[in-house]
Amino acid sequence: MYGFEALTFNIHGGYLEAIVRGHRAGLLTTADYNNLCQCETLDDIKMHLTATEYGPYLQNEPSPLHTTTIVEKCTLKLVDDYKNMLCQATEPLSIFLEYITYGHMIDNVVLIVTGTLHERDVQELLEKCHPLGMFDSIATLAVAQNMRELYRLVLVDTPLAPYFSECITSEDLDDMNIEIMRNTLYKAYLEDFYRFCQKLGGATAEIMSDLLAFEADRRAVNITINSIGTELTRDDRRKLYSNFGLLYPYGHEELAVCEDIDQVRAVMEKYPPYQSIFSKLSYGESQMLDKAFYEEEVKRLCLAFEQQFHYAVFFAYMRLREQEIRNLMWISECVAQNQKSRVHDSVVFIF
Repeated sequence: MYGFEALTFNIHGGYLEAIVRGHRAGLLTTADYNNLCQCETLDDIKMHLTATEYGPYLQNEPSPLHTTTIVEKCTLKLVDDYKNMLCQATEPLSIFLEYITYGHMIDNVVLIVTGTLHERDVQELLEKCHPLGMFDSIATLAVAQNMRELYRLVLVDTPLAPYFSECITSEDLDDMNIEIMRNTLYKAYLEDFYRFCQKLGGATAEIMSDLLAFEADRRAVNITINSIGTELTRDDRRKLYSNFGLLYPYGHEELAVCEDIDQVRAVMEKYPPYQSIFSKLSYGESQMLDKAFYEEEVKRLCLAFEQQFHYAVFFAYMRLREQEIRNLMWISECVAQNQKSRVHDSVVFIF
């Protein structure tokens, strides 16, 4: 029942909630980002990061540094934090934490299948996979020729198995089918995660519903924009939208028939929470849309920490840390390529 978590939450969840709030205090601040944006070389970035929680992961790295090294080591910090929390969690928090990684699993599956289709080396692809989305049989994905084989040979033993029921067809894997597979899997994953959070009830259900609904709506907008001008029919497009969120169901009906970015904008401006996002864009422009969505997401994730006795703080921390790594990657790339004038284009400040 909502409001009574305080009585029992700390028995199993109190210690880990304190840990995750401690991790949250270690996220980079606006002052840190301003200093990083002034750096002239990647070694300057490393020197600044050694004074943060990334210090132990970067201090022994030799020069010359590469952007990939910085991103890899920062991701290792995220993975260590996650594994540490998962080791100490009991049900239902342990299940909640596992749900957080399923999105990375889907991305890894798509990365390997796409790479194999283009005859890339499997070992090289495995190195590019996100460490949070790894599973035992991931390397054998390369042998699959169609969706049915992919499921039968590899994914039947992974947590993604239930999500595959919707997209098992005998069609051969090509770029279009793989992208449809990714979005179908993501839809099934988000709906399952949403149902699980509703079952938990209380503040977790309330806050996670908002965060997952935002994620579902953002995916609906991105699917619409990316499928404009492709052979994807309106019905197929509608099938890829999640069955919850602020846009469900009437917004989905309108998005399904949109033919250009300005029509998408007209649909989204009917929903007050999304008006502010689209008001930042000029007409016909979609390049800055991702950043506007990320900024809105960060705002919502930070608000999750304003309440106590719920699991959404774990989801919020993981997402904020991932955003921080994206920021560091962008800053490092700009410095490495001598494009410092563009350094603020994609940095989303967290605090």
